[in-house]
Amino acid sequence: MSAFSSHVADPAVEAAAVWAMRLAESELTADQQSEFDAWLDADPRHGELLEEIMGAWRSVDRYASAEPLTALRQQALASARRTMRRGGRSFLPRELVGGLIAATLLLAIAGGVLWARLTPQTYETGLGERRVVALKDGSKISLDADTVVKVRYSGDKRLLWLDRGRAKFDVAKDALRPFSVSAADKMVVATGTAFSVELINAQVRVVLYEGHVAVLKRDVQTKPDAARGTPVEVGGAPAERLLTPGRELIMPERSPAQLATQVAMLEPADPERSLSWEGGLLVFNDEPLSIVVQRMNRYAAKPLSIGDVATGRLQISGVFRAGDTQSLIQGLEVGFGVQARSSGERTTLHAGAVRARPG
Repeated sequence: MSAFSSHVADPAVEAAAVWAMRLAESELTADQQSEFDAWLDADPRHGELLEEIMGAWRSVDRYASAEPLTALRQQALASARRTMRRGGRSFLPRELVGGLIAATLLLAIAGGVLWARLTPQTYETGLGERRVVALKDGSKISLDADTVVKVRYSGDKRLLWLDRGRAKFDVAKDALRPFSVSAADKMVVATGTAFSVELINAQVRVVLYEGHVAVLKRDVQTKPDAARGTPVEVGGAPAERLLTPGRELIMPERSPAQLATQVAMLEPADPERSLSWEGGLLVFNDEPLSIVVQRMNRYAAKPLSIGDVATGRLQISGVFRAGDTQSLIQGLEVGFGVQARSSGERTTLHAGAVRARPG
């Protein structure tokens, strides 16, 4: 509990409240400055109380224009102005100071409530860590390693953001509260279904496991929480019509309007293989080494990097335990002649001449 909330009747707290209001309203006169300096020097606790009260006001400045906070703030300022104009003692009457401090506390509490409602809850995993989160509506999030998901629920919306990595969403059915997951400038909207979203290789990848989702373009410049209402298209048709369970939608992180050479595409997705990471296995089937490395690096204490474009394009198939980069390196050396050059912080992969197979 803060000092000024637990000792409202303390004269030092009353004085701190008055000085806080004077400092907020205008510059001090020479006499007031002398009086203020003497008050600060009289007790080290005075400065701490003043900073605590002013800190509470600063913490809710962003809500100062919202009702009923505006009325409370104006009332407190008016009380201080009337008392200062009367001159005399440095302290407000006790009933006014009590109201002033109460208004400050209410501002801080109201601001804290608003902040809690407006600030998303962040769920994060580190390297090699997986996590399952149960949300208050019954939905569930499975986070891959090195992943960040933010969640904010309101009365009629369930808003989520994938900032990094990969996550699977098992959505509790609620037709009146859409469940949206934003990643880069894309938004996946559902009411009750199961799907995963991944940010990798400058792409947004969505795998649908059951149900139905809409995939929209998102305006990250002016309305970061809202979709533009424009569906992502594949071959001229809305992706949501073509994205059926067991398929993967692959999109550039930025819209095709910005990257005209990159378009969204659909590919088959083996549900068991695509979710192998939940059990600690990474399964690849003719996937570019650039993607293989990024997924392996979510579990690697010493990350891998691609040394050249040709190496990144190598098509890789195999099953690896999460974090077992050495097995991947050995397979690349034997199968593709890839050379691994280790430095203090990472291992770089370079394609060499493919070894001839025995005749």
